[in-house]
Amino acid sequence: MVAGVRPEIIIEENPNLLAVRGARLFDETARKCVEKEGRFFVALSGGSTPRAMHRMLGEEPCRSLIPWQGVHLFWVDERCVSWDDPASSYGAARRDFLDRIPLPEKQVYPMPADMVPEDGALDYQRDLRQAFQSVEGQIPIFDLIFLGLGMDGHTASLFPGQAALDERERLVVAVKGGDPDVPRLTMTYPLLNRARVLVFMVSGRGKAKMVKTVLESPDGPLPSQGIRPIHGRLIWLLDRDAASLISRD
Repeated sequence: MVAGVRPEIIIEENPNLLAVRGARLFDETARKCVEKEGRFFVALSGGSTPRAMHRMLGEEPCRSLIPWQGVHLFWVDERCVSWDDPASSYGAARRDFLDRIPLPEKQVYPMPADMVPEDGALDYQRDLRQAFQSVEGQIPIFDLIFLGLGMDGHTASLFPGQAALDERERLVVAVKGGDPDVPRLTMTYPLLNRARVLVFMVSGRGKAKMVKTVLESPDGPLPSQGIRPIHGRLIWLLDRDAASLISRD
């Protein structure tokens, strides 16, 4: 792990309380950023674990507490499928909470899953730079990014052994892999590791061994071990089952 950056580990008793904690973190960070800067930049991940949190964002009290007029919402990665496909992260988010919150449509940035993947990656990188008003060579800094953890140690759509793990220039790249094994778009380490707060959100006993591996051998080759914030915080938000094998010395 980069010197000075130690992961903060938060353990909740069950998946529901995990979702509550995640929604609270989103809410508190959004309000703080909008009050201070007028804008809040956040990126979400897909998968099953965060969906309970996403649903809470569209319900009270989050629906009324979060200053949605200042929120700019991005995705960490996306499968190149249509938005009505069950595998679409944006489609799931639309069903879970986007249709129920007063978030300006122009501040929602789904990845262009309908484009040729390589073109879609370039397009999303342009969207990022325009939204952050950053110039070429300047890397945008997200206020908050939520990540997941795969059984194989992947995070975002950064999979073991792929060339995307070595990317140092592009902010978004096209890859192929995972389940389902389809083309995808994903943010890369140069962008992810500059976030102010990075949160791994992990649930279930099936992930316990991988959680232990990543936390106890942080310099290993797994994609999730490449999440090393340059200046920000790294939080592991776990339920009791996911945390069951880690040492708490």
